[in-house]
Amino acid sequence: MYDFVYQRAASVDEAVKMLAGDPEAKALAGGQTLIPVLKQRLNHPSKIVDLAKAGLSGIKVDGATVAIGAMTTHAAVAHSAEVAKAIPALAELAGLIGDDQVRHRGTIGGSIANNDPAADYPAAALALGATIRTNKRAIKADDFFQGMFATALAPDELITEVSFPVPEKAAYEKFRNPASRYAIVGVFVAKTRDGVRVAVTGAGQNGVFRHTAMEQALGSNLSADAIAGVTTPAGDLNGDIHASAEYRAHLVGVIAKRALAKLR
Repeated sequence: MYDFVYQRAASVDEAVKMLAGDPEAKALAGGQTLIPVLKQRLNHPSKIVDLAKAGLSGIKVDGATVAIGAMTTHAAVAHSAEVAKAIPALAELAGLIGDDQVRHRGTIGGSIANNDPAADYPAAALALGATIRTNKRAIKADDFFQGMFATALAPDELITEVSFPVPEKAAYEKFRNPASRYAIVGVFVAKTRDGVRVAVTGAGQNGVFRHTAMEQALGSNLSADAIAGVTTPAGDLNGDIHASAEYRAHLVGVIAKRALAKLR
């Protein structure tokens, strides 16, 4: 690990000021990605700005929306009775992330800002049509995720809250890497007021994506039978030591059917 300046921000405005004018400065949320990267000397930030005391934690449910502060941990989401009542699939997803240690340190804002291609929250945000709020603006999930580890965030933006519309029904299922518990393939299906949305994580070469062919097939028949003939082109998927692109293509269909079977 290289030397760096450590600062703890007491507010979002203070954090933005600490990060301003220094392209090598990094914001620290839960640290589940940043700390290992620092230990391996794969990143050399000039400054780390800790957001732990910036006032970004908390969950608000108003009946139509579940709003989660960026520094809210996965464990807090998983154990929230309000989230479990409003969007059970979201609470279940949070409980499937990593292990107890990761869930008690990792945050929703950190996960979404990092946009790891095998992370779980991006699939929920995309399938539910979430809005990612920053210190400057509100960004629709469809516009936020822009490729592997790439988002619409500007250098001077911090995520402050993620707002999820409450769907009619939703479910998440994933095929987990047994060591890391990252999704080799994860599928989030949601019936929203605007129609059926299906998001896939863990498989795409460019990270999380909407499966429009499945969405069209499910529009008039929300069941596993409706996607029996829908295929996923392997050429668009990632292949690695854990699974080939062809295997992931097969898994997308299998996992989607499992998600559909437990819609609620």
